[in-house]
This record gives sequence, structure tokens and C-alpha cells, in this order.
Amino acid sequence: MCPHHPPSHRDVPHRPAPRCARGAEPAARRGTHRSLRPVPPPPPRRQRPTGAAAGARLAERPRDPATGRAGPAAMAAAAGRDAASASSAGAWELRHLHLSLRVAFAAAGAGRLRGTARLELRCARAGAGPLLLDAHPSLAVHRAALLPPPGTPPGSPPGEPLPVESRPFASYGSALHVALPRPLSAGQLLTLEIDYEAGEGPGVCWLAPEQTAGKQKPYMYTQGQAVLNRSFFPGFDTPSVKCTYSATVQVPEGFTAVMSATSWEKQDNNTFVFKMSQPIPSYLIALAVGDIVSAEVGPRSRVWAEPCLIEAAKKEYDGVIEEFLAVGEKLFGPYVWGRYDILFMPPSFPFGGMENPCLTFVTPCLLAGDRSLVDVIIHEISHSWFGNLVTNATWGEFWLNEGFTMYAQRRISTEVYGSAYTCLEAATGRALLRQHMDNTGEDHPLNKLRVIIEPGVNPDDTYNETPYEKGYCFVSYLAHLVGDQSKFDAFLQAYVNRFKFQSITADDALGFFLEYFPELKEKGVDSIPGFEFDRWLNTPGWPPFLPDLSPGEQLMKPADELAELWAADSLNMEAIEAMDITVWRTYQLVYFLDQVLQKSPLPEGNVERLSKMYPKISKAQNAELRLRWCQIVLKNNLEAEYSKVKDFLHSQGKQKYTLPLYRAMWAGSESARALAMETFSATAPQLHVNVQNYVKKILGLEVVED
Repeated sequence: MCPHHPPSHRDVPHRPAPRCARGAEPAARRGTHRSLRPVPPPPPRRQRPTGAAAGARLAERPRDPATGRAGPAAMAAAAGRDAASASSAGAWELRHLHLSLRVAFAAAGAGRLRGTARLELRCARAGAGPLLLDAHPSLAVHRAALLPPPGTPPGSPPGEPLPVESRPFASYGSALHVALPRPLSAGQLLTLEIDYEAGEGPGVCWLAPEQTAGKQKPYMYTQGQAVLNRSFFPGFDTPSVKCTYSATVQVPEGFTAVMSATSWEKQDNNTFVFKMSQPIPSYLIALAVGDIVSAEVGPRSRVWAEPCLIEAAKKEYDGVIEEFLAVGEKLFGPYVWGRYDILFMPPSFPFGGMENPCLTFVTPCLLAGDRSLVDVIIHEISHSWFGNLVTNATWGEFWLNEGFTMYAQRRISTEVYGSAYTCLEAATGRALLRQHMDNTGEDHPLNKLRVIIEPGVNPDDTYNETPYEKGYCFVSYLAHLVGDQSKFDAFLQAYVNRFKFQSITADDALGFFLEYFPELKEKGVDSIPGFEFDRWLNTPGWPPFLPDLSPGEQLMKPADELAELWAADSLNMEAIEAMDITVWRTYQLVYFLDQVLQKSPLPEGNVERLSKMYPKISKAQNAELRLRWCQIVLKNNLEAEYSKVKDFLHSQGKQKYTLPLYRAMWAGSESARALAMETFSATAPQLHVNVQNYVKKILGLEVVED
């Protein structure tokens, strides 16, 4: 998932309408920045630290001798700990999943998926009772059958029907009980086929033509993280279970289907065939169907988009992705997924991005026209090693995905852009973590790295800044303990190699760290007072250790000085003209604009002169700069540039950009309020339903719940 830095999946509102897919990023991530300066930690607590070390010795897992991957016993043990899954995954090994689907669009941005899910299973525990699968009330099961084993003579019955029943589980899903005809012995194979229909659940989103870039054809996509894919297909919807998958997807003429798969092929009858040859957790299985075309942008990368966006996408990313992939491979080991493609979603896509393997889904807001936002994709690329290849076994230890990914992202960024720019970006994250903890209170239980997700609690409701930025601080602390960047880079490669294609816990990760560095284990670094691994994992609050971000100060200082000059009652144009911002990259410009916004409203006439002086900012196509410029326009009630606010809101529907501007308009002058009503009236049909409802609440309009 995308982190806080430009752009984000979500804005502050926390519980969207149940009809459409949600993004998988914390509610507060990438909100409007107040300050990019590193924020000092709070005063030391009076309470005593919680003592015991968490770095227990890593238990050796049963492995497949051919692949080195964790065997069913290990996966089953991990699955048994996931309170967010209704399934009996602990009793089974899911060897392969095949989906055979037909996509049908309906009127008014709706549609249906019809087809079958075929699960190839191995019994991991003798005498396992009914097979339990994760499902959703919106998912209609028509039939379940036990297919005959391979080698069955032709003419045999097509399958043995099985009783199936949907039972309540939680607000975000149901339990599908499949009664098996006879007890099974450990190791026994079976193939289950389920005919079903889906389309109205939270993991499957349908867009009307007005919500797309081309405005001509409808569009659909799925969003699986965290527990939404149980409304897409029945299965083991837990990150502790990984399997290969394949799919055949028939779509209407004039449409193209794409999936998070290692191979893609178009056959007759507008049917697309996909295969994912590497095992992945269910939340990473993703599908999109629309008027989609592609263009090659590297030796193993292409961009996908609607025809009206494809040239812009190709121009923006041609030759870019390979550089990031190559640096990632140098740091973390081979890229195992084959291709790395990007799907630019329709403008109404309300999120920032989703790291679906082989095919990252991203907002079209990344198409700035000048490559000034291409580095945003580094976070999603980093998930290719941390999250997709080595995965948290439960959502309660989400920091294993996101903390390691934030560290990997910043390592790649440092190699490509240097430490100063990377530290400036990291400072934005630290400021957001400070803001989050100030809002919630540091002792809030979600401000731990190891979160206890009780039965019935939706993991999606536990997301916040903590797993990203406190997780990043913990990984940085581990690097600090090692004291040598090259040695820690080597550890990360070994970590990925040890746990690739597995789902692990913090105990696994930290145990391996201590095994890899026995001299640190001998010193007892897991129990240094105030920095105990147990404290990091289980005590809420501000990170005990903060990495040094001082190199970023060299970029912050001139931006601070320039903002001060523009906020003065009498402008010192000689000093202003002496500062050359043409070489400033996005984060430095964002930092400057945030300071200007904080100091707004500026003395009369200053904003007009700033606009004329810096067309790089006031006429930018970079969405991060457009957002902040529009906020400055509204804060200073600069009606002459209201058209830029309206144009920006007409061009996209991303939550992170849309909601702050409506809040600013509604908190402004009468003319700003009128602009809000006029703009929303014109753009509402092109917005995601969740964003529509959020804007209605801001404007005091009636919200019709589904």
C-alpha cells in the first residue's frame, strides 16, 4: 500500500458506505501536511519499560525439499492464529486456486461476476471436520461439488454434490460451511468446485462511464486488502495462506481484462487467460476490466490505461521503472515476479495505489506530465520483496509488510536521489506519525506494532500511521544496532531469501535477525533497557529510537527562508529572486507550499505576485502541488484563481485531494461555499460513491446509505 507521501489511498473519514471497494491504507495517511520538519519525541514516560525480549529463537519450519518453501504444517499453524478469517485454513493446504468468471456490466455503474472457484486442497490434519471458507453475504453460492480425482475414466459422474451453508461470521464476511462426504486422512488430496455469483460486495467496484477517463464505457476492479476478496471469491482469505492461482475471464466485446498474474493471454470469445506461477495470499489477487490498452516502457514493464491516458502514461514512465527495479534487486535480491506493470486507474479511483504483484494499481494523478511524481512508485516496487514475497501472517503484525517496505523504499530513494531528499520525505512521515499520535493519544492500543485484533473487529479499522512509520523506525533501529549499512543490506537479502513465499510473524523476523548476527544476540540487544524488542512490539507510544533525518535540513532551510520572505508585509524581491526554485524537486516544493499555507492569509497582493513569479507552481500539473496551490488560493480567498480549484476537482476524484479542498471551500467565504456547491453538482456523477458521501457530509447534504 502506498504510504503517506504523495498520493494516498484514503483521507480522514474512516467508514465508507459498504457498496464499493476500499483502499488498503490507513485513514490518516497522506493527509494534508502541516509541517515536514522532524518532530522531536515527547518527554520520557515515568512508567517503567515492559521488559522481556521478543527475539525468541526461530523455530525451524517444515519445508518442501524442492522449493525450500514452508510446508503445510507451518502455514496451517499460522492460519490458526488469524481471528479475521472464518476459514478452517489451519486444517488444509491450498495447493492451487482457479477462477472461471464471466463479467457482465449493468446499468448505472453496476454488474455481476458469474462463474466457478476450483480449490485444489491437501488435508493437513487427519479427521478434519467440515471445510470452512471465507465468504460474504453478497456472494451467492449456487452449488458445491467434490470433483473426481485425476485419472478418473471418461464418462464418470462430473462431481459429487456437497451440502453447503452460509453462516454469519462478522460484519465484513461470512463463513461458508461445506460438508465433506467422508473423513479424510492427512495428505489426502481433493478438488472442490463452487459455482457462485458476486458483484455487490465491498471488494468488487463497478464504475459508470462518467467515472472513467474516456467517459464512454463502464469499468470494474477489485480491491482485496485487507479482508475484501471474500466478496470476490470464496476461499481462505487470510495472509497466512499462499497459493498459486489461474483464471479465465470472459468479458464483453470491446473490453480487456487484466489481473495480478505472471502470464496473460487473450483467446477466442474475448476470454482472457491468466496464471500466477508464484504463491501469493488471497488479498493480492486482483482483476480489472475496462477499455484498457498497454504500452511497453521497459524490458520487463508496461503501462496499462484507458486509450486517452496511454500516451501520457508511456511518456511519464518510459525507462523509469527499470531503474528502480534494478536498484531494488541490487539491495534486496532478485525480482521474482517476471514483469512489473502499472495499471493507471480511472480518475474516480479514490486511492493512491495497491501493490498487486506484476500489476500495481495506481491513481492517474501520478501522471504529472514532467515525471515529478514517478518516485511514488518506489513504495509499490518495494512491496515486491516486503509484503508480497515475505508477508505478515496476520493483520495484527502489518508492520512486517509496511515497516520493512518503508525502509526499503527509502533505501532505494537514497541510492537514486540521495540522502537529503530521502530524509526530507521521511520527515513528512514522522510529522504525520506525530499528528496521528497527538490525535489518538500515544497510549492508544493501535499505536503498538503488534496489534491484537479481536474476533469481529475488521482489520481495515485498525490501520493508521503506526505500522508504516513506527515500523520504519524499528527497522532503522535494527540497522543502527548493526552499525554498518552494507551488512544490514546483506541481512535484508538473507531475510528475503529465508522467508520468500512465506507468511511470518515478528518472532520469526526478529529471531532470524538474532541468528544472523550472533554477536548482537550475545550482547543481549533484544533487551536493552528502554529499547527492548518486546517494548517496540507491545507498548504503544512514540518510537524509542528515531533515525537521523538531519541531511534533509539542507533542503528545508531555504524553503523556510523563502516562505518567510513571501509572508512579509513588504516583499524583498531582491532576496526572493536570488533563490532559484527551478531545481527544487517535489518534496521541497511541497514543504515550501506547506509553510506558505501555514502563514496564510498572506499580506494583500503577495499571493498574486507569488503566482506570477512561480508558474512552475501555480500552473503545475503535479497533483501534490495543485492540491497545495488550491488550498493557498482558498485560504487567501483569491477569487481570480478559483477556476484552478474547479479544474482540479473536475480532473480527478481522489479522496486525498478532493476532501481537503471541499473542507477548505466550506470553511471559507460565501463565494468559496458557492464554488463548492457548484463544483460538486457538476462532478458528483464522476466520483466514487464513498467520496460522494464524504463530500455530502462536508457540505451538509443528505447522505443516502445503501
